[in-house]
Amino acid sequence: MKIDTNDILNSILKSLDKVNYIKPDEIPNIDLYMDQVTTFMDEHLTSTKRYAGDKILTKTMINNYSKNNLLPPSVKKKYSKDHVLLLILIYYFKNILSIKDIETLLTPLREKYFSGSENPALSEIYSEVCEIEKSRIEPLKTSVREAYEKSGQAFSDISDGENKDELRLFAFLCSLSFDVYLKKTMIEKIIDELAGESAREGKDKK
Repeated sequence: MKIDTNDILNSILKSLDKVNYIKPDEIPNIDLYMDQVTTFMDEHLTSTKRYAGDKILTKTMINNYSKNNLLPPSVKKKYSKDHVLLLILIYYFKNILSIKDIETLLTPLREKYFSGSENPALSEIYSEVCEIEKSRIEPLKTSVREAYEKSGQAFSDISDGENKDELRLFAFLCSLSFDVYLKKTMIEKIIDELAGESAREGKDKK
């Protein structure tokens, strides 16, 4: 089977151009019941699914997030705008981090900025972070192109043909995977430092 790696690259770059996020003003300002929350998330994050049957959010997930201290409990079975903002963050983080790591990462947001009077508001923090992420799209596309070009120069001692294409595609995937591995390792190291600092502060208060 002939593999057109150019088509693959172009498809990846086009998908990056379509990356967007749920804006705070798209989230209802009224509190929502659980069914309404899952419906809202499904409608706004459908494009992020890998497979059509994938679940964006379920009642069981929401309950588990609350049990694991990722999400404050509902108020009279209703969820606020801040609840939804945290659920969006959890949705993205859970693809690369453990539940425990997400808890550590979100604890400051949950304790300081959730439904509180402290500035900035959680919606402002969320918007700021999303704008930073959007600014990273073009540099990421450049990085992907560089990885693709580097992979396209690999296995030069192999005759042109299907095997060479497959190996170069494998090299490209390894390069992308290595980036993910290194960044995940860095994230986990920082989270471990945060968890350690939090534990030390807890001991000092006793």
